[in-house]
Amino acid sequence: MSRYLVFSTVSIALILAAISGTSVSVAFPVITASFNVSLVLAGWIISIYQLGLTATMPIVGKISDVMGRKSTFMVCLVLFMLGSLLCAIAPNVESLILFRLIQSLGGGGFMPSAVGIVAEQFPQSRQKAIGLFSSVFPIGLIIGPNLGGWLVSSFGWRSIFWINVPVGLMALVASALLLHPSKKIEEKIDLIGAGLVGGSISSFMLGLSLLGYENMRLMALVPCLVAFILIFLLIRHEKRTEDPILDFEVLGTKPFMAANTYNFVYGCAVIGVMSLVPVFAVSVYGMNALECGLLLTPRSVGMIVASTVTSLFIERFGYRRPMIAGTTLTVAGLLFLSYEPGSITALYVIMGLLGLAVGAISPAANNACIELMPERAATITGVRGMFRQIGGALSITVATLLLHTVGDMALGFRIIFIGIAVAFIAAIPLIFLMPSSPGHK
Repeated sequence: MSRYLVFSTVSIALILAAISGTSVSVAFPVITASFNVSLVLAGWIISIYQLGLTATMPIVGKISDVMGRKSTFMVCLVLFMLGSLLCAIAPNVESLILFRLIQSLGGGGFMPSAVGIVAEQFPQSRQKAIGLFSSVFPIGLIIGPNLGGWLVSSFGWRSIFWINVPVGLMALVASALLLHPSKKIEEKIDLIGAGLVGGSISSFMLGLSLLGYENMRLMALVPCLVAFILIFLLIRHEKRTEDPILDFEVLGTKPFMAANTYNFVYGCAVIGVMSLVPVFAVSVYGMNALECGLLLTPRSVGMIVASTVTSLFIERFGYRRPMIAGTTLTVAGLLFLSYEPGSITALYVIMGLLGLAVGAISPAANNACIELMPERAATITGVRGMFRQIGGALSITVATLLLHTVGDMALGFRIIFIGIAVAFIAAIPLIFLMPSSPGHK
């Protein structure tokens, strides 16, 4: 029974992270108006969270494996709560952006450390437990917009941050009581490598964010150049150090390279382009904000249903069949979207189809290759999350630049959807380079 309570406890953290991202998006117009600032400056309230999330994942994954799951997870919870508390009392937009960064440092560590905890708690059914995490996150995606909208309209935008404190505190107490100290890997933390990883990813993400603003594109070259320099220094350092923060066995061997590349494409579609669907619905179909929120619901429900079924039967299905089926459905859904369904009902059906597709992919993609190095489950999850987040950020930047350049929103989105569909088709061979099922290489 205790391990199921542990699963519920770490799931609360994942739901909190999902709610935080979506509720802030709902509150964004109100926050912007409250501080009376430009959209360019206010946009960093969202961008800085994404940046911190991406930079934190691979570092916390390694720290969790070396320092222990319990302490890492609890520190992440404390950081998330502290960031939320500070956001709730932020006196100006500049401090809010800074406090969102603190919040992201905690939020970015939830998934890697939580996967490590679950992998230890469910050694005999690790694939099912890790796969079921794919069902947890969409719950937050459903709750977030609705809860955020109610809180903002009833209590103001600061309430979306206040709510994280008592819920996070309950999860923290439960973690202290339920979690046991985990087995640690006898390695040192590569602090220089961690700094270079965080600096290179942050610089790259900053450059991508600046590319989204027309008057800052030339300035974006500076952080991009800094990122490439830091990456060069990182590779040189990691090859020379005894215990690198980025395990090149998790990056460079064929199965892991295939998994990370596939997850980059996955991030381009699921984290990136799919986040622009509300813009597509407003600009092409003339939907209002409420209708856009409802449009995302079939996708989340489809994700929950398909990921739950896939997780429960993953030992029978293996990894490849759900990923191939989900990839095929994703391609079909994107192509349907590119030809602008004639009715709103058809659009809802397509979003449900895409939800089923993502739900089928996620448990298999989350588990693939973990069995090769189960003791490094958190490290693998952190690196995988990093590739997904970078793919999402890159695709959003490219898509928004394309929409701006083309001018015609319908034509721009058609090009985007077809482009991502082609990328997914090209990624199918990568699935066959990963283990076929639990226990097989």
